[in-house]
This record gives sequence, structure tokens and C-alpha cells, in this order.
Amino acid sequence: MSTTAAPQSPSSHATSTTVISPKGAERAFLLLRTVFTIAPIVFGLDKFANVLTDWPGYLAPWIDNIVPGDAQQAMYVVGVIEIAAGIVVATRPRWGALLVSAWLIGIIVNLLTYSGFYDVALRDFGLLVAALSLYVPATPDRVTARAATDRGTSA
Repeated sequence: MSTTAAPQSPSSHATSTTVISPKGAERAFLLLRTVFTIAPIVFGLDKFANVLTDWPGYLAPWIDNIVPGDAQQAMYVVGVIEIAAGIVVATRPRWGALLVSAWLIGIIVNLLTYSGFYDVALRDFGLLVAALSLYVPATPDRVTARAATDRGTSA
């Protein structure tokens, strides 16, 4: 007695690749872009008001010692940079993602060198990964762009 196996569909193989929906990727990009536009602007504005928290209390003493002025004046500069970062994300998400990522690295270094804020540094590491995740879809696919150029079209 012989058995005949039914043909298997490509999706039934043990190893399969996951295809990400272009719409899902677009939604994730929009979500990340929105959050990394609004959050830096809100936090930057709050550096002038100290409503959400006492921002100068998060500045490591060694940084406070090397920046001119007091910690609150340093927070004013930080606020301007954060507002600018949010605007860059809104207008140029690829470069804004890198700017926010670099800024978050600076914040993480500050927090890791100031005992008692390790939990906030860990949270900011998660934000760093999210900011880098914004960079990925904001960066044109070089292969696609090169192929489109070879065909005389734009990607």
C-alpha cells in the first residue's frame, strides 16, 4: 500500500519568513515619529517651568560643575535642545531619530554617573532603542533606490 503526500504550501514549511505589512510598518513609523516629536517638545518646554519634575535635580554634579551657570540655567539649554530635536524629528525624521538617539545617550551617561537614577537610565535605554527604530524606516533602502535610479525612476 502506498501513501501519497499532499503537496505542502510554502507557509507549511518548518522554516518560514515573516512578512511585515507595509501598512503596519507605516503605522509604526507614524507612531514613533509622533511620539518623538511631541515628547521632546513637551519635556523641553517643561525645563522652563519644572511642572513635571524638578529637572535640575537630575543633573549629575560633575556635569553641573563643568557647565557654566547653575543647574537650572543648564536645564534651559537642555530645553532648547529638546525642543529643536522634536522639530527635527517632525521635519526630518531620519536625522531627528539620530539626534534624539545621541541626546538619549547623553542622558543615560548622566544618569548612570549619578547614583539613584539607574531605573530612569534603563527606561531611557528603551527610548533609545525606540528612537533607533524610528531611524530604520526613515532611511531609504539603498538597493531599492539604486535599482530605481538604474531604471530612471525614483524610489
